[in-house]
Amino acid sequence: MNKLYAALLIFLSYFLLVTFSPKNVDSASTQTAATKKMSDAAENTETAILAGGCFWCMEHPYEDLPGISKVISGYTGGKKKNPTYKEVASGSTMHVEAVEIYFNPAKISYNDILEIFWRNVDPTDAGGQFVDRGKQYTTGIYYKNERQKQTAQASKEKIANSKRFSKKIVTKIVQAGPFYDAEEYHQDFFKKNYIRYKIYRVGSGRDEFIAKVWGKDREYKISRTGFNEKNVPRYTLIGNRTKSTNHLTKLQYRVTQKNGTEPPFRNEYWDNKQSGIYVDIVSGEPLFSSKDKFKSGTGWPSFTRPLVQENIVRKRDITFSMVRVELRSKSADSHLGHLFRDGPKPTGLRYCVNSASLKFIPAENLTKEGYGDFATLFSGNDGI
Repeated sequence: MNKLYAALLIFLSYFLLVTFSPKNVDSASTQTAATKKMSDAAENTETAILAGGCFWCMEHPYEDLPGISKVISGYTGGKKKNPTYKEVASGSTMHVEAVEIYFNPAKISYNDILEIFWRNVDPTDAGGQFVDRGKQYTTGIYYKNERQKQTAQASKEKIANSKRFSKKIVTKIVQAGPFYDAEEYHQDFFKKNYIRYKIYRVGSGRDEFIAKVWGKDREYKISRTGFNEKNVPRYTLIGNRTKSTNHLTKLQYRVTQKNGTEPPFRNEYWDNKQSGIYVDIVSGEPLFSSKDKFKSGTGWPSFTRPLVQENIVRKRDITFSMVRVELRSKSADSHLGHLFRDGPKPTGLRYCVNSASLKFIPAENLTKEGYGDFATLFSGNDGI
């Protein structure tokens, strides 16, 4: 019987080793301290402080993402200077376990970091996280400046309105105080003790909860990774990850999915004069800005250029015995309209687009709707 038990233990150990062994733990996050310091100095680095229960489980989701140079486990929110793990774990110092994330906002936005945060915690639990109980394991977003505060508030409101969680979101948004690095043996724990880390995650109930709540949406697609030298956004923001068309009206479906055309002068945005951006009605990817909208006299929304060049696909269109350039969105592949070369300066181009392919986001709602990266483009009423 003892031999059978021993054989079972050997088999279980081998199974865990094969299943949970890291495929590649030699990554950017294993740089030497000197290399990290040089990297941080070379980049426009900001920091984000987030508490999500056990800091072992909050390091891993951020390691190796584009634009993140390092993630440090530590303590924040308490009164004692330089607390130890034993003191924090006892609950006597009022600190919480947290991570400090060093990131380049030109490669990954603060909003992206928060989207990943929500996908790794239970924001409805006011007493801790999963098997770890007590204030020291509660969730929190510790903002470093007013911009982070506003982005965090908008992100929390968005999560609450999504009804993703059946209970109230209790994660606190508070101003960041001192952050104290945890002991060295806690840093990169998932790499130093990978088997133990994976067993803990599974046993804690965290992975089961995340899978149940988020399903296939657990893996978040980074919305943008930078601006070019002219401060023009370069990357795709996706609002509707499933690209579902169930929310479309008959006209919107006919235009975007069947290459239809709406009536001129009898559509939603042809004479819209508000400041803001126009996004794809299916996916939410940003397409055009009110700054580039002009009165073409055609009865359709017209723009001199896209807001995000990479989100517009041009295709040759030979329908109706004409040769034209069709415009489609990159991610959703929605039919948008056509491109003509009779536009005003500076481009001489006219992006003629169906209102039915678009959703308008007013400038004052950009942060609330998850497009805060574009808010700085607007000042005053410059819509057409």
